[in-house]
Amino acid sequence: MERLVHGKPLVYLDTASTAQKPRVVLEATARAEAAAANIHRGVHQLSVEATEAFEGARASAARLLGGARPEEIVFVRGTTEGMNLLAQTHGRARVGPGDEVLVTGLEHHSNLVPWQMLCAEKGARLRVLPLDDRGDVALGSVSELVGERTRVVAVSQASNSLGTVVPVAAIAARAKAVGATVIVDGAQGVVHGPVDLAALGCDFYVFSGHKLYGPTGTGVVWGRYGLLEAMPPWQGGGDMVLEVRLDGATYREPPHRFEAGTPNIVGVIGLGAAIEWFLALGPERARAHDRALVAYALEVLAAVPGLRFVGAPRERIGVISFLLGDNHPHDVGTAVDFEGVAIRTGHHCTQPVMDRFGVTATARASFGVYTTREDIDRLAGALVRASALLGGGGEAKP
Repeated sequence: MERLVHGKPLVYLDTASTAQKPRVVLEATARAEAAAANIHRGVHQLSVEATEAFEGARASAARLLGGARPEEIVFVRGTTEGMNLLAQTHGRARVGPGDEVLVTGLEHHSNLVPWQMLCAEKGARLRVLPLDDRGDVALGSVSELVGERTRVVAVSQASNSLGTVVPVAAIAARAKAVGATVIVDGAQGVVHGPVDLAALGCDFYVFSGHKLYGPTGTGVVWGRYGLLEAMPPWQGGGDMVLEVRLDGATYREPPHRFEAGTPNIVGVIGLGAAIEWFLALGPERARAHDRALVAYALEVLAAVPGLRFVGAPRERIGVISFLLGDNHPHDVGTAVDFEGVAIRTGHHCTQPVMDRFGVTATARASFGVYTTREDIDRLAGALVRASALLGGGGEAKP
């Protein structure tokens, strides 16, 4: 993106929050807006074209998640809605009094609060895989915490606040041994490399479109078709029914059963364009680029006076949280913004993670496929000047 911020070229390091969009996505959404029509219900040409583009996006999402079928792809507004859908349909049917739901200490609020609500409603127990001092999941606790009362295991593929890559496959293997369902929050996983559903061993996989270079208000729930078939609808309305009578209704098969009403048609078409763009770029290339940037950034930022990393996971995606001396992260974020550098500050919707590390907030730099080494250098320089401006420095700590 060619843009000046405060008179300086923009360096965008907030991709974990939302990604910038490639031109093909902007063009796809503009075309869809220019020829607006509803889907599935019309026989006129505009409706047919909109339906084909919308369902084409479903096929693209299935290709992205190797091994998925289009009829296993449910469109939602994002990971938050996807997790609420699963908690209120599959979870509500699966979890009863005295049962247990397992999450990790890394979870985004979108994969924590819905399960807290369900457990409170059902009289179930929410159990948490703890974090070690590096910010990795304490895998040794899995055998202790997964037992005969475990019904659902819902874990992030990667942390949005520390960058930690979670050993999903190992957790899933234990969960499967006791017959639990495995749900993966892939919001930060799908954007940083290829997804292998079989290798993960999950039953459901959820992600947001706006982190995958697509529009906001879009997302995907993938589920094994047999499980989707067994789930009741979550919302009622048009397009999710085969027949409606005054005394009841007959519901459609998945995925349409879970897509009541007029969806975000333009957004989903844009998501399809983003997925095709990402597939053409190459998820493996994206992963290699991400790993190289992380290694470079850790080296460069460690030299910034007063900078302290929060978390040091053994394997991470392109997300780095840090503090700068005694300064509040919001002040740090404001200072570097005046240098044209956009980072995130706050608790990143992971307050339990902040509590684990004894902080209320961090500054966070996160990378996308468009991030360069020069961007990291600009961040480091901006942080050095911010440290001098704000004070509260100290020795850099890796």
